[in-house]
Amino acid sequence: MTEHLVQNNQVTIVGKVVEDIKFSHRVYGEGFYTFLVEIPRLSEISDTLPVTISERLLADKKELLNEVVEIQGQFRSYNQYDQGKNRLILTIFTLDIKFLENQDEIKYVNQIFLDGFICKDPIYRTTPFGREITDMLLAVNRSYHKSDYIPCIAWGRNAKYAQYLKVGDHLKVWGRIQSRSYQKKLESGEVISKVAYEVSISKMEIDQDNNKQDEIINDLSNS
Repeated sequence: MTEHLVQNNQVTIVGKVVEDIKFSHRVYGEGFYTFLVEIPRLSEISDTLPVTISERLLADKKELLNEVVEIQGQFRSYNQYDQGKNRLILTIFTLDIKFLENQDEIKYVNQIFLDGFICKDPIYRTTPFGREITDMLLAVNRSYHKSDYIPCIAWGRNAKYAQYLKVGDHLKVWGRIQSRSYQKKLESGEVISKVAYEVSISKMEIDQDNNKQDEIINDLSNS
């Protein structure tokens, strides 16, 4: 059962550490640290993603800044109480890390697979440039009766189909984790810059539990 729960949330990234490690918290005496990893896209844009790692995996490493790392892990969520509201915090939880030496031959990677359930009605919309998008929230089971709640975005043909999904539908998705900057206006009138993280879906599979059939939808136009 535990192995299945690891398999239903799989992340692989290869990128450069652009913010050095800092202490986050302790659980049962084990220290955890966070840092940021930058991964270039095919375009000139990069995704800068938050990573959490146990002190056990860091071993004797005291600094990671500018290191190129390969990380296997899971995309996890937790709630943080901030200014009277619960905020959904997302991070890549490291299960294994490798430090890559020959940076000239690095192939950057940003891949994720999730197997979960729709837990909020999908929202279909179009961008100012006419691109079709459907926003979804996927609940992915984790050990110890926990779940991770992962925002996902479907594009184009996937978006058209995903808008009709219902809460409880079983969905498998493949794609990448993207970071997106935006501005938020506070009640005081102050405007602050924030970063959102979500899964950009390149392929999704609807698990039809009733008739044991899978419907596979590909949208290779989204890169």
